[in-house]
Amino acid sequence: MALAADYNLGPNTFPRGWFIVAESKELDDGPLAVRFFGEDLALYRGESGKPVLLDAYCAHMGTHLTASESAMIVKNGEQIEGDSIRCPYHGWRYGPDGQVNDIPYFDGPCPKSAAIRSYPVVDNMGCIMAWYDPDGREPDYQPPMLSQWDDPQWVQWELDHLGELAIHPQEILDNMADARHLGPTHGAPCEYFANEFKDHVYIQRQGGPMQLYQTYLQTTTWYTGPGLLLSKQVFAGNEIYELIANTPIEDGLVKAWHAILYKGQSNPASAEDKAAAREAQAGALEAFGADFNVWQNKRPALRIMQLKTDGPFRLGRKWYSQFYAKPEDMSDIQAEVNGEHLTQGLKTPEEVNHNIDGDLRFTA
Repeated sequence: MALAADYNLGPNTFPRGWFIVAESKELDDGPLAVRFFGEDLALYRGESGKPVLLDAYCAHMGTHLTASESAMIVKNGEQIEGDSIRCPYHGWRYGPDGQVNDIPYFDGPCPKSAAIRSYPVVDNMGCIMAWYDPDGREPDYQPPMLSQWDDPQWVQWELDHLGELAIHPQEILDNMADARHLGPTHGAPCEYFANEFKDHVYIQRQGGPMQLYQTYLQTTTWYTGPGLLLSKQVFAGNEIYELIANTPIEDGLVKAWHAILYKGQSNPASAEDKAAAREAQAGALEAFGADFNVWQNKRPALRIMQLKTDGPFRLGRKWYSQFYAKPEDMSDIQAEVNGEHLTQGLKTPEEVNHNIDGDLRFTA
């Protein structure tokens, strides 16, 4: 298993950015104990509906805030008060800002030194997304949002939970530059291909015949930061958006999710549209599963044997390194890679009139 240092990504072990930490509906059953970025974390939904993510352990005696099921305060449904949470051991109450705001048996001021880290978090498109920055800064950009999510003609996704994958996310991000795997791996060799970098956004535009549906496929795919991929796909009169997400658990170990947002034939979407959406998601997962299987059975590509007719792997890895770099070095990395980059031997999107971007907004 390769680690971040093996790829020479930068001084940090984990990347900064927005990441999925749970599916929204998972919080309907109460607080969750989760682990990401090498840290145990406490995730819950406050009474206002706001999701909250804190470092897991109470500063008083080190109790995990959300791992207990047997404590009476949990059994009685008394752990969540407003948007705050009480420790199941002694009842110390933490606010969503990570500060202790009540100790039930102590009348004095709550100790400021008992504060734990709170993470920016949003409930977005059926996902709980958290901002992680190893330097502790506030978000540099907003998480991606599709306007179609709130359109009744579109069938909202439910996430495929793909579990853990023992691979560094660098290997996952390499797919964005990898024009030449689309034929052998997916049965969809591209006729045109281009990458574009816009600061924290990494875009891929491509198209070609697709064996799975016996049709022509066009896609515009983009990463918003290092962990959230969205892909607009047009084929055989269908229009879908695919979500692929990876979140580091430990260095060299990620958790992955997948989903499809499907445009129905009726407005609002009918039962038939919802059935078609489930079928489309299963088909897309089958296609993505080919990548997943490759990643499960390869050694780390610490150095890629780059050919002239490969995609721009080096630039893709340079773009990815900005999320591990010192904050003051990010703009230099962006300036080095920003712009469109073509792949030798393949047509450009302009040559084939790639016009599916429409009203896509890659940044807020």
